Amino acid sequence: MAVIEINHPLIQHKMTYLRNKDTDTKTFRENLNEIAKLMTYEVTKSLPVDEVIVETPLMKTTGHVLQDKAIAVVPILRAGLGMVDGIVSLVPTAKIGHIGVYRNEETLEPTYYYCKLPVDIQERKVILVDPMLATGGSAIYAIDYLKNAGVKDIVFMCLVAAPEGIAKVLQTHPDVSIYTAKIDQGLNEHGYIYPGLGDCGDRIFGTK
Repeated sequence: MAVIEINHPLIQHKMTYLRNKDTDTKTFRENLNEIAKLMTYEVTKSLPVDEVIVETPLMKTTGHVLQDKAIAVVPILRAGLGMVDGIVSLVPTAKIGHIGVYRNEETLEPTYYYCKLPVDIQERKVILVDPMLATGGSAIYAIDYLKNAGVKDIVFMCLVAAPEGIAKVLQTHPDVSIYTAKIDQGLNEHGYIYPGLGDCGDRIFGTK
């Protein structure tokens, strides 16, 4: 599929706050949600709509509405939770699932611990969200899980992506498009994105 880097000036402006190590938890969380909301416009531009008849103050005309089962949002826990509100504020009918995967800091391999998905998720376009695409392990595991659950239409949405992670996801799942606010330089020896923005989960929830 495709890799889309959304270089909108508003996103670039807000990303600067996220990168700044001195940004407080409240400001970090707010800007993260705002970026997710801005990215949602791009991610959802091809959603199918149904025609309806609506009556304006002057006459009847044709309008368009999202289909009832348009999308589901699935954050990879826990950092992905920080992007959900921004997306759902634009698509309040979206169902929300959760996939719990964390990276083993010694092996850098994904470790599964939880999953709960909407019962009709197979009928929806799934926006899989995680702020960071580093090695690609967690994203690939989550995409595998969704496909095994019968999901046919998946896009992956993140804030910052490393070229190594992008290549790994596209090699494993070439049918999944990746939307990111920024493609960074790469991964350091510990598997962290640089320049990056630190541990996004800790910065969202104030746990470090």
